[in-house]
Amino acid sequence: MFKGVFLALISVATLLTGTARAEDAPAYSMVLLTENFPPYNMAIDGKNFAQESNIQGIAVEIVRETFKRAGVGYNMTLRFPWDRIYKLALEKPGYGVFVTARLPEREKLFKWVGPIGPDDWIMLAKADSPIQLNTLDEARQYKIGAYKGDAIAEELGRQGMNPIVVLSDKDNAKKLVDGQIDLWATGDPAGRYLARQEGVTGLKTVLRFNSAELFLALNKDTPDDVVKKLQTALDQLRKEGTVDSILGKYL
Repeated sequence: MFKGVFLALISVATLLTGTARAEDAPAYSMVLLTENFPPYNMAIDGKNFAQESNIQGIAVEIVRETFKRAGVGYNMTLRFPWDRIYKLALEKPGYGVFVTARLPEREKLFKWVGPIGPDDWIMLAKADSPIQLNTLDEARQYKIGAYKGDAIAEELGRQGMNPIVVLSDKDNAKKLVDGQIDLWATGDPAGRYLARQEGVTGLKTVLRFNSAELFLALNKDTPDDVVKKLQTALDQLRKEGTVDSILGKYL
């Protein structure tokens, strides 16, 4: 009899422990992928692979706070190249990628949370460059450097401008200074930040041709209630001034 009571008590305790653990665990968890895209996302050691606490940046901090506030679980990995992680988020349920521009042609491919931060599209030239531009079309006659797979490079390609692409946008800073390209099509503030990291200063903006904002893109199979929780959490953080505070740490 005592043995039966003892076993029953163990069963109840196990059930209650399991229930407590289930309540502690997030109801939904995601795999978040990002890339080296300073100052928004970057590996602390500058390498092309990092996980969790070894990743920093504006978007990284905002995304972490958003998921924490929403009570949604996640694990975060920084990988390379962009094309690969973008495709994973596009094809795998439970995956998300950040930061990326929310463009009309991408709208139905993902579910979106944001905006996280600004990303104007600009053309940079050397300080002593005689190039002056009033329209994007005037840039056709020059050698333009861009970042492979990036929304800016894709847009220039659609317009038949055939930019010279690299696998890492920071390489364009040195290419510009060395005269391998005439113009660098990049984002602002990302381009200037990358240039400083490479020891390149004094670049000038000769054209600002688009104003964009960056988002967290979630696989389209992500439950709507999860997306809503994340968006609500981000909106609250922005209202409280947390987003501006994080931006101020880097810019």
